[in-house]
Amino acid sequence: MLKIVDIKAAKNSEGDEFYGLIIQSGPMAIKSKKTGRLYFTNKKAFVSTTFDEQTCASMIGQEIEGSIRKVETDPYEITIEETGEVIELNHRYEYFDPALEMEEQVVEETTVI
Repeated sequence: MLKIVDIKAAKNSEGDEFYGLIIQSGPMAIKSKKTGRLYFTNKKAFVSTTFDEQTCASMIGQEIEGSIRKVETDPYEITIEETGEVIELNHRYEYFDPALEMEEQVVEETTVI
């Protein structure tokens, strides 16, 4: 189960503004690569919407089905706002809904000749 925790304005490739939801997983235990000790974290992802700002804001706090997956990408740099440190990443987190994947599989299976 995921929770909608915030909204964010973004722009598409034509420069038009739209709003998206920031979704967050529950706490999960991770083992540190440096120390070997466990710590808790959560995963967040941005999901685009067709909703206006007011509708998105009204959804904060709601829970939705699904999970957040780590997806490999081409390397890119980001700046950590709190420290100003620039780091390179080669992944992003995105929303995954198993019900939609199941629906796609059913459509593919029924169209096979």
